[in-house]
Amino acid sequence: MRIDDDAALHAYVEGRRTALFRSAYLLCGDRHEAEDLVQTTLVKVVLGGRRHGRLDNIEAYARKTLVNTFIASRRRFWRRERAYGELPETAHTASDTDTGLMVRAALATLTARQRAVLVLRYWEDLSVEATAALLGMRENTVKSHTARGLAALRAEMVEEPV
Repeated sequence: MRIDDDAALHAYVEGRRTALFRSAYLLCGDRHEAEDLVQTTLVKVVLGGRRHGRLDNIEAYARKTLVNTFIASRRRFWRRERAYGELPETAHTASDTDTGLMVRAALATLTARQRAVLVLRYWEDLSVEATAALLGMRENTVKSHTARGLAALRAEMVEEPV
């Protein structure tokens, strides 16, 4: 998809925001953080579109920006600390299935790069070659991250005997 003007860029942002949010949520596992990640990504995409004047493949540019922004956010020191002003009185009840919760919890245990590779390969349905190009790594590295990430997910997903 080519973007040549601001109207086309605006239409792209409106049309792809939900899909980017889904990928961002799988990457970070937190709704609010995913919203922030998508917002940051879309700002970078709009600024990049204006700076370059024309983007030949806005979809790939947005996806790469999303993943790079996520990985960069995991490197920051302040991510290790969590401050809570007040704890909620009651626990939030999620309307998600148990399997979905287990998968997202298992994804949260992976490294940022493994999670990015798995989301791109299995959620975005990208090939090994496309994932390697998007993340700027060799195809063998993508394959090893995939194998190790899937092994870790399988180990986390093993059900405990009742």
